[in-house]
Amino acid sequence: MKLIGPFKQIIPMTGLSLKGPIADQDLKTIENGGILIEGHHIKSIGEFDVLAKAVSTDTEIHELHGDHTCLPGFVDAHTHICFAGSRANDYALRNSGKTYMEISKAGGGIWDTVTQTRKATKEALVKGIVKRAKRHMANGVTTIEVKSGYGLSIQEELKMLYAIKEADTQLPIDLVPTCLAAHMVPKDFDGIPAEYLELIITELLPILKAEKLTNRIDAFIEEGAFYPLLIEPYFNKAKELGFDITVHADQFTTGGSEVAIKYKAISADHLEASTEVEIKLLAKSDVIATALPGASIGLGCAFAPARKILDAGGALAIASDHNPGSAPMGDLLTQAAILGTFEKLTNAEVLAGITSRASAALNLSDRGQLQTGLLADMCIFHTGNYKEILYNQGNFKPCMVWKKGELVYNKHKH
Repeated sequence: MKLIGPFKQIIPMTGLSLKGPIADQDLKTIENGGILIEGHHIKSIGEFDVLAKAVSTDTEIHELHGDHTCLPGFVDAHTHICFAGSRANDYALRNSGKTYMEISKAGGGIWDTVTQTRKATKEALVKGIVKRAKRHMANGVTTIEVKSGYGLSIQEELKMLYAIKEADTQLPIDLVPTCLAAHMVPKDFDGIPAEYLELIITELLPILKAEKLTNRIDAFIEEGAFYPLLIEPYFNKAKELGFDITVHADQFTTGGSEVAIKYKAISADHLEASTEVEIKLLAKSDVIATALPGASIGLGCAFAPARKILDAGGALAIASDHNPGSAPMGDLLTQAAILGTFEKLTNAEVLAGITSRASAALNLSDRGQLQTGLLADMCIFHTGNYKEILYNQGNFKPCMVWKKGELVYNKHKH
């Protein structure tokens, strides 16, 4: 067993509702606390001195000096960190006035990354994933969702998912794979969009199940990708096979969130274009609304209406959307802090969005909170006041990160 502490503050993120607003005074705070770990899980949380006196002599005691605050490890519930190449040219064109759609039609956009990712070996993709995931880890993220979607053929989508699976074995933190074969219709596909989806249904989905490469299916519902009626047979088959559904929804136009609700998706992600109609529908459903501020920052467009979603009674998660095109920054804490400023979110709402509610967006109930029986995933900051974390807008990084009861990042040793 291991005992870590004393912490000036432990913010366990427990006892919070999944949906609706959260006031900062709703956050529980454990002062002068310690966390006792057995194996991968938290055994107990309490006053450090009391725990220290009660533990056996063979317990490893990691005594902290100075003020420290402990939070659950952050969960990034939407990323595209499996890719090759760069879209720096796209970024420059956007900032000079070209639109996302104009760039895409001129050969940039998603297809540019598809071309470069197809050229890359699986080994090169693994290397890239590991590098990006380690940066996430140093920023306090202990679970990262990772999508395919830059292969857009049976062979290339499988290459990406195999790369994600292999990268997961090389990392101390967890990668959660998602199949996004329905990202766009590949430009080299000789057929109509419905035939492409049928190909994915018949040839790819059975392999994903048989080889347990993912239990999550995503689709981009948008102009230039897939429209709502077209995607229905695809989601029907995915549900029939037992996959969880998630949706890229309402990024530039609406329609995607209604599909997410119809198919009881775990989450609807993006939502920058959502109106009062979509906000009310999402709030009445069990679908978690995932805001992606990185895409808004990368594209220079409005943020998802996070405040309105919460006030309507919706569940709000926050993810980075880290990808080479629209969200190249990839810093979850920075983006969440900025979203909080512009959307007037409480500290509690922002932190829940990257811990407890983000875990729910991945259908994971064993993390996102610090409590007995859950995974010992923790990020530790050198401060006695948790409010300093968001106040510094991402400039204040963790000094230590623990994953499944192991110290996986120590700022003083890097």
